[in-house]
Amino acid sequence: MKAIIQRVTSASVTVGDEIVSSIGRGLCVLVGISADDNANDVDWLARKLLNIRLFEEAGTGKRWMQSVTDQQLEVLCVSQFTLYHRLKGNRPDFSRAMQGTEAQELYGTLLTKLRDLYLADRIKDGRFGAMMQVHIQNDGPVTLEIESPPQREQQKQKLQRSTTGTKPQSNIELNE
Repeated sequence: MKAIIQRVTSASVTVGDEIVSSIGRGLCVLVGISADDNANDVDWLARKLLNIRLFEEAGTGKRWMQSVTDQQLEVLCVSQFTLYHRLKGNRPDFSRAMQGTEAQELYGTLLTKLRDLYLADRIKDGRFGAMMQVHIQNDGPVTLEIESPPQREQQKQKLQRSTTGTKPQSNIELNE
């Protein structure tokens, strides 16, 4: 999973003429989901978003000392499949992005995880799959890109066992 994190004084998402979500001070996060992402990536990204130190310490003014959870700020997540693009000539190709329903489920899992780990009313989101206008007032400006680390095959198999309750077959067992 990939995220573009922007420290903001305010942010909102509009679909048509309707304001879908808005936040005050906090983080606006554009979230991209690749075809290879799974629950391990969700866990990694949720922990990172809630704990990344992008805010100054109130008492001392020292920069990069506190997270959104330290200051009880808000987070606005916006699904953004275009983060997993590559250019073919001058035209973007999005084949590395996870497709529709599967991506929506994983994105929903991320939102649930963030709400479970933090204060549910402080986590907002746009409208998955909609043509949205994202309005931000970048603070700093501070903008970072992060991406969950690639997983080893062993980690993927462990995840598969925990979600399905079955043991994945090895290549040797499949060839016998």
